[in-house]
Amino acid sequence: MVTAEELRQFAVTLPRSETHYIRDRMKFRVGRIVYTAFSRDEETMGFGFPREERAGLCASAPDKFFLPTGGDLRYQWCCANLAALDLDEARELVADAWMMCVPKFLRAEYLARL
Repeated sequence: MVTAEELRQFAVTLPRSETHYIRDRMKFRVGRIVYTAFSRDEETMGFGFPREERAGLCASAPDKFFLPTGGDLRYQWCCANLAALDLDEARELVADAWMMCVPKFLRAEYLARL
């Protein structure tokens, strides 16, 4: 099982990424754009994900992934149960969400380092 703290340690290594606590919830941002957020109990994680692909992601692993509720459906956002993720998979989700909100040159530099 992956923890929110393990993902925080990873997220702070991403350029321009900042950790913020808003209403007792840990969130990762680039500027004013939130790309990953955790529930108050840190059992679930919301992350940036292309709107047109999220139904397929949720259908592929319903024990891991689920759609956001209510008004959050309008955003490019998906959710995951942390207990069902391994660390590498969770880091990849965070990095992909981060890449959705940074300039192309930062994305290219990050991918070149991999």
